[in-house]
Amino acid sequence: MDYISRFEELKSKNLSLDLTRGKPSPDQLDLSKDLVHSIGDEFIFDGIDIRNYGEIKGLDSCRKLGSEILGCSQEYIWAGGNSSLSLMSKFLSFLFVEGNRGGPWSNQERVSILCPVPGYDRHFKLCETFGINMIPVSLTGQGPDLDEIKELVATDNSIKGIWCVPKYSNPTGEVYSSYVIEGLLDIFNNTKDQSVIFWDNAYAVHDLSSQSHLADIFQIARNNQCEDLVVQFGSTSKITFAGGGIGFIAMSQANQEMFLPFYSALMIGPDKLNQAKHVKFFQETSLEEHMKKHASIVKPKFDLVNDKLESLNLGSWTNPKGGYFLLYESDNGMAKKIIELAAELGLKLTPAGSTHPYGIDEEDKYIRIAPTACSLEELNVAMDVFQCCVGLTYEQSNFTY
Repeated sequence: MDYISRFEELKSKNLSLDLTRGKPSPDQLDLSKDLVHSIGDEFIFDGIDIRNYGEIKGLDSCRKLGSEILGCSQEYIWAGGNSSLSLMSKFLSFLFVEGNRGGPWSNQERVSILCPVPGYDRHFKLCETFGINMIPVSLTGQGPDLDEIKELVATDNSIKGIWCVPKYSNPTGEVYSSYVIEGLLDIFNNTKDQSVIFWDNAYAVHDLSSQSHLADIFQIARNNQCEDLVVQFGSTSKITFAGGGIGFIAMSQANQEMFLPFYSALMIGPDKLNQAKHVKFFQETSLEEHMKKHASIVKPKFDLVNDKLESLNLGSWTNPKGGYFLLYESDNGMAKKIIELAAELGLKLTPAGSTHPYGIDEEDKYIRIAPTACSLEELNVAMDVFQCCVGLTYEQSNFTY
């Protein structure tokens, strides 16, 4: 292909396309439109008036919904507001102000958290905001590299935990194996009692076709008497309404007892009206059937991206079985150039380096692709642009070197 001519042709179209964020498309949001009026004027739910204060841990029936989504027992679950990210920030605040076991993290000279890479930019931003030192660790296709983690934890006392997106990881799409889960618990159980495995199970039910199994980390931890290590997060943000869903946090009873006084000081109670709407909605429509409807919209988009990349046949990429992202991997030193060229043609991509702590991808080769938010037609054009920019970058690189 004459990539230079194709580039000029696409540039003349004055396109405006966006593959930056993993947002549900309007068609996906429409799947939950009945949520708005699902409770009508029914305000007594779980035996309480949901219009009033209280129920700091959330409605029991909503906690049950959370357990269905996250795949763990209801006893661990609290249902909060519309954002799991907000719950993450509250729990980190608690760790710095009070600490889980052994005093506030703010008393430590240095606090470090392991960050599997390529990883989730919001986790990195939280760490930066709290002044947490981030240490990258490699992913293997079945979760983070246990040997690497074991060596780091053994030689660095500042390490307090690890971020994990265990199912359809953002952005690699991999699913953590039971072996890796057991290994993580074993490593951190043999270190400090302040350690936390931040288990961000954001895509727990976001399968594209057949379900990929993820072991219940709390069950494994309970069997090994270390369930205090785990704090799990999740939400309905990509299940119902992204701006009006429910966030969940899951912890052992011991962690709940420590966290509750701090959490109660920050809020009087969650939005129980919204929680009741979700419970009622999923009484009428099963979670499984609802997610199949999502998959019918999302899967063709993932298939389109994969087909376009296969026809290009430059670099490598993931082809996940669920979640919201694909990861494109160019040759070293090309990601920034590809993203810059795409911007010239009106295609926004996540900035180079966003898949790594501090925005530094030393190899300059990873690009996250978020295909869900746009229509199939827009995605087709966006991938034409991406193909052209990748092809031109490779062509110029070969010419130069």
